[in-house]
This record gives sequence, C-alpha cells and structure tokens, in this order.
Amino acid sequence: QVQVVESGGGEVQPGGALRLSCAVSGNRFSIYAMGWYRQAPGKQRDLVATITSAGKTTYADSVKGRFAVTRDNAKNTVTLEMNSLKPEDTAVYFCHANIYTGVLTFRADFWGQGTQVTVSS
Repeated sequence: QVQVVESGGGEVQPGGALRLSCAVSGNRFSIYAMGWYRQAPGKQRDLVATITSAGKTTYADSVKGRFAVTRDNAKNTVTLEMNSLKPEDTAVYFCHANIYTGVLTFRADFWGQGTQVTVSS
C-alpha cells in the first residue's frame, strides 16, 4: 500500500522561510512526478510545484523565484523550500505522487494528508 507522508509546515512571519518534506513508500513501480499542491479555505486545490523523475520542474506563477522543489529519486522524497513567504501563501499543503501502475504506461495519483502553512504577523 502506497503511503505519502509529509513533514514540516507551521507558522512563520511574512518574509520568512519554511521547508516541507515528503516521503513515499510502499510503491511497487517507479514514481513519475512528485510535488506539492495547496488549498486555502474556500478555494480549490492548486498546483504549487512539481518535479519529474528526469528533474523537469513546473511552478505556479505566484511562487516562481521564491519556492524551489527538489527530489531524491533513490529515497522517493521531495522537498519544497519556501522563501519570502507572503500571507497569501497560507494554505494546507498536500504532497502528491504520480506513480506508474505496472499496466502499460498508466499512472495513478496518491496524496498525503496535508500540512498547514500559516504566514502571519
């Protein structure tokens, strides 16, 4: 059974920094993409940053230049370094893994439980 476990998060003042980490375990097949989404109260879940097994990254426009996503393929971990945090970054952050199923090239999505990030003075 695939498990996606996040760590990090918390409360920080505007301009501060936080690091989120995520580890995936229990997968039989390789992970195509890993990354982070976030959901603020009353809003939909949106992409923050993702990284493929080849190292290709995608960022939301709102976090470009402030956030950095990295990945350790050998350990099945992904990290999000968040700098220059703003109040509008406040949300629950979810780790996401897109994993091959072993059937042709089909993949499945797995999610962590989410971790709260609050940016407030």
